[in-house]
Amino acid sequence: MTTEIKKAISFKTGDKAYFAAQGVGVIRKVETREIGGTSQDFYIVQVISSGAKLMIPTSGAVKAGMRDLIDDKEIRKVYRILKTPRKVNQTTWNRRFREYNEKLRTGSPAEIAEVLRDLYTLQYNKDLSFGEKEMLEKARSLIVEEISYAKKSKSGEIEKELDKILLN
Repeated sequence: MTTEIKKAISFKTGDKAYFAAQGVGVIRKVETREIGGTSQDFYIVQVISSGAKLMIPTSGAVKAGMRDLIDDKEIRKVYRILKTPRKVNQTTWNRRFREYNEKLRTGSPAEIAEVLRDLYTLQYNKDLSFGEKEMLEKARSLIVEEISYAKKSKSGEIEKELDKILLN
């Protein structure tokens, strides 16, 4: 589990944010709704990759897995993780699947990078289960999407960078 300190965040309409296990989203608006007799502010977020719309209470955004996009320092950390040798995980595929799925749900770029690195390497040593193959693609797409928006680069360029790192 990640040990990152979760701090309060504030977004405005048009901002891009990362939403755990969903990817990058755009804040379409901030609106107030009355729920149970109490007014509460919500972020209305549209996930870019799927088009899904989410309504997240502003007071619980961090707890719900929202955060700012990755910065340059964190991108360098992700690239370092991808360059380090894979940790040998001798557990069964279903236990490994649960562990990796938990890492993806954290929304931590470092943990997602570990999943990408480990599954990418593992596929050359043994056949991945169907779920692991899907998870590999999910981790890759989450990393590519976030870095491409953070760096304002095309996703194809980021994919090439990742391929170069992972193949070495």
